[in-house]
Amino acid sequence: MRRDKDRSLLYFVDEAAAARRLADAAGMEALAVECHRFPDAELKLTLPFMEAGAVPERLVIYRSLDRPNDKLVELLLLARHARRQGVRRLVLVAPYLAYMRQDIAFHPGEIVSQTIVGGFLAELFDAVITVDPHLHRIERLDQAIPLAHAIALSGAPRLAELIAERRPGALLLGPDEEARQWVAQAAAAIGGDFGVCRKERRGDRDVTIQLPELPVAGREVVLMDDVASSGHTVARATEALLAAGALSVDVALTHALFAGDALAVIRAAGVGEVWSTDCIAHESNAIAMAPVLAEALADLRQG
Repeated sequence: MRRDKDRSLLYFVDEAAAARRLADAAGMEALAVECHRFPDAELKLTLPFMEAGAVPERLVIYRSLDRPNDKLVELLLLARHARRQGVRRLVLVAPYLAYMRQDIAFHPGEIVSQTIVGGFLAELFDAVITVDPHLHRIERLDQAIPLAHAIALSGAPRLAELIAERRPGALLLGPDEEARQWVAQAAAAIGGDFGVCRKERRGDRDVTIQLPELPVAGREVVLMDDVASSGHTVARATEALLAAGALSVDVALTHALFAGDALAVIRAAGVGEVWSTDCIAHESNAIAMAPVLAEALADLRQG
């Protein structure tokens, strides 16, 4: 595919594989940002545009915002510098979008990060494209990121295709009510049965799961969610399903955060296969989101 050198995609080396897949799908020039960390943890970024006036007027930055704190500073530095160099159209592709779950103050004094981080990104970029943001009490991404082009895509259809291939006829379950939107979307795409568990959370790693009133004995089950972090919700759901006679339990996720020993936790609970999209680089990646992201970039360019 012919590459559009007037529309470059910048990426960091730790996300090179997914970023280059997107650049290939979108017909864009992919260029790496050099990042140096000083002993005091400050960052120095160097762009690959060596000649005066070489920065294109349209620029896409690929940065998934898992482990987000340093990355948000990177985006601040990149975006402000790009504007000073004459970039007129600046797009962020952040397949995972951080700080979206903190959308309400449950206790006095808590800071609601969703709209603060969303406003920060809106000040830097003309458009933001993400995948399955964790929006629980709002309906649209532009309510968190006040932009005309705040675009939320979904990994559920792509994961559904994989499930239909690997586990035809499987029962799709969401480990909690918040997963309903993704598991329902996937079930509709492949015409399968689905249900949703009930979760009671007493802490980050202390949860109990109640299975839905559906027959699970002798069935292959796939747990679907947008994200797995500590792994304890998935682990408790898996234990309950196997105790109820499920033949097997696999997991399909958009975002494989898997903090700390999370993957070991769910394996110990009896999970078989783990499939994730490449929104976050992880050994479980089984689905590339490049075709979906490239289509969104093409629509954005035409709009």
